[in-house]
Amino acid sequence: MPKLAQDLLPIINHKLDAVVPSDIRRFDKYVSQFDDVVKLTLGEPDLNTPEHIKQAAIRDIENNDSHYGPQSGKPELLQAISKYVKGVTGVDYDPASEITVTVGATEALNCSLSVLLNDGDKVIVPTPVWSMYMQLVCLTGATPVEVDTSDTGFILTPEKLEEVIEREGKGVKAVMLNDPTNPTGVTYPKEVIEGLAEVIKKHHMYAISDEIYSELIYGDAKHYSLATYIPDRTIFISGLSKSHAMTGWRLGYICGPAEIMASVRKMNDFMITVVTNNVQAAAIEALTNGLDDPKEFRDIYQRRVNFMEKGLKKLGFDMALPRGAFYIFAKIPEKYQGDDVGFAKSLAKDARVGVIPGSYFGAGGAGYVRMSYASSDEVLKEALKRITKFVEAE
Repeated sequence: MPKLAQDLLPIINHKLDAVVPSDIRRFDKYVSQFDDVVKLTLGEPDLNTPEHIKQAAIRDIENNDSHYGPQSGKPELLQAISKYVKGVTGVDYDPASEITVTVGATEALNCSLSVLLNDGDKVIVPTPVWSMYMQLVCLTGATPVEVDTSDTGFILTPEKLEEVIEREGKGVKAVMLNDPTNPTGVTYPKEVIEGLAEVIKKHHMYAISDEIYSELIYGDAKHYSLATYIPDRTIFISGLSKSHAMTGWRLGYICGPAEIMASVRKMNDFMITVVTNNVQAAAIEALTNGLDDPKEFRDIYQRRVNFMEKGLKKLGFDMALPRGAFYIFAKIPEKYQGDDVGFAKSLAKDARVGVIPGSYFGAGGAGYVRMSYASSDEVLKEALKRITKFVEAE
């Protein structure tokens, strides 16, 4: 087993020093050591990719589609993305110059941030939020500016955004928004999106809008995109991982004005060369003949969130109103004194239920835990049964 030469140890990219491995994955590994554990830790749908999408990929393989394709994506897929996104946002993105296909939304974020940011830039990140945002910003040499939204219903209000920009002064390059939000499940009202758009326009900033959960909206809630109001300033990011239960397929995409997308496409070419052909064939099918697939998933998730919300409230958990994605962000009962990490560890060890501490999602998440309800009804019933026994025995 080779060991690195000692003189080479210091010769690395030191931007990595500021980045730690994912706390979420680390805690999931901690939870996994316990026998018979019921895990509500990861945003991993238990549902399967629809059969017609899988068959499209199989046909593509059987047709020997095994050579390099266009680097920004197959023309048919770019057309399908353009048509779909126009239906969602009202923005007509040109498939030939304003869209690129990526290896999931994570790579899309990494690609976009690498294009936009320089050392010393600042990016406003409302928390709680998926922790990878902060890590990806740090990798560019820029600084994430966390904004605690726990006192505004887990929503970055226009007033709070204005306040943070004024406080930070020069160097604020962009704001990152995830809507619906991981980990809270909160969706942004139209008037808030409109207000944020005005502030962003006023301060000559970019908006990086991660809308990966936009197809998973429940009840009377509706999704509104920043791209609708400031398309000239928005980098729109999405994919099929959540909407079509395709997390392992790794298919994402970026849309934006041609002037910035020329650089985004160039960066994406350097990062991946091209997205796998049969994955793109599956995506074409999903966005052409599978636009109704998410409805079935929404109905399932709606039933699950109602079940978990009702049961947890009986136990004294307060929570953000989950109207999107597939997470419940629950404030732990007062008797645990806000120690979300300690609570989550005890729950895993003593009750064999895995959840993620809220503080792992930034300062705004302290005192909460995230529970994913992207698990089967049986798993959720067993988890709630164990949580009930654990809380009532304390």
